[in-house]
Amino acid sequence: MSEIEIGPGKRARAAYSFDDIAIVPSRRTRDPQEVSISWQIDAYKFDLPFLAAPMDSVVSPETAISIGKAGGLGVLNLEGIWTRYEDAEKQLSYMAKLSDEEAIKKMQEIYSAPIQPTLIKERIAQIRSAGVTVAGALSPQRTAEFHKAVIDAGVDVFVIRGTTVSAEHVSENSTALNLKKFIYELDVPVIVGGCATAQGALHLMRSGAAGVLVGFGGGSAHTTKTVLGISVPMASAVAEVASARRDYLDESGGRYVHVIADGSVGSSGEIAKAIACGADSIMMGSPLAKAAEAPGKGWHWGLEAHHAQLPRGNRVKVGTVGSLSEVLTGPSITSDGSMNLFGALRRSMATCGYSDLKEFQRVEVVVKP
Repeated sequence: MSEIEIGPGKRARAAYSFDDIAIVPSRRTRDPQEVSISWQIDAYKFDLPFLAAPMDSVVSPETAISIGKAGGLGVLNLEGIWTRYEDAEKQLSYMAKLSDEEAIKKMQEIYSAPIQPTLIKERIAQIRSAGVTVAGALSPQRTAEFHKAVIDAGVDVFVIRGTTVSAEHVSENSTALNLKKFIYELDVPVIVGGCATAQGALHLMRSGAAGVLVGFGGGSAHTTKTVLGISVPMASAVAEVASARRDYLDESGGRYVHVIADGSVGSSGEIAKAIACGADSIMMGSPLAKAAEAPGKGWHWGLEAHHAQLPRGNRVKVGTVGSLSEVLTGPSITSDGSMNLFGALRRSMATCGYSDLKEFQRVEVVVKP
């Protein structure tokens, strides 16, 4: 990224969001039905290149099963409502009725209930019984405490997700999670993030991660940019981490680590732009929170919204646009990119003449004036 001087002695890099770029068609087009959008990480193959974000408004055990059967990967939040309360639906219905003024405080109270390892096992077992790939997520702060219960319960893919995850956490007050040692000792692929720079991504790749999540400070439910001042435009972040993937491929002698765009992916066009910038797959929340089956009942929020000391997110009204199937693969009754997300990706690739995701990563993009 090019540097500019913002004041004497202080320089900044120019960076671009998905809104700042556009995809350029080439001389060839294809039939959309002849385009493959399948994605594989480790031994697990998916018809659709996405993970549903581990947010209580997006993924329940039931929707994780539905997402798995539809061809994606639903990641259950293992420190959320589903592992704190036996009757999670009661809490979700209560939160849907809260006023904007009381939402954050009441959510902090609800999420202060302890996480129950027995519920972790029950929820994972429920998803596994449906025969779909099972994925669960913990924050870095909770991973050391609960990972054994998660692994014993039988997850196929383990996700460590936070606003910012580094391979080197410095603290004089607590013992940091040794990410490299931790991943090495597990028998399942680990996806970890977020990060937004090549240097940060390389450290995570060297820890043994199967995939890295790119992004922080973005998304419709986050206020990290406002509260902490931290944000990196996603087009530049994905492209930079994709460059680190190439460097690590050479460094490791051929080990491929997947780049997963996580943030600011709210429409079908942004999914296409994320792949065009180098992502292998995307993690999304708000588009799926708009599905009729979503547990948030038309509302959307993340872990940051109910942080006990410093909330960095909102409970956002997203409404409902259609069924989960219609949101993912259509048919669509809207023209705003909120439905048939992956039919649109397939058409975008076909319009530009590409037959699979790896090819589409090479498509030309321009910066819009």
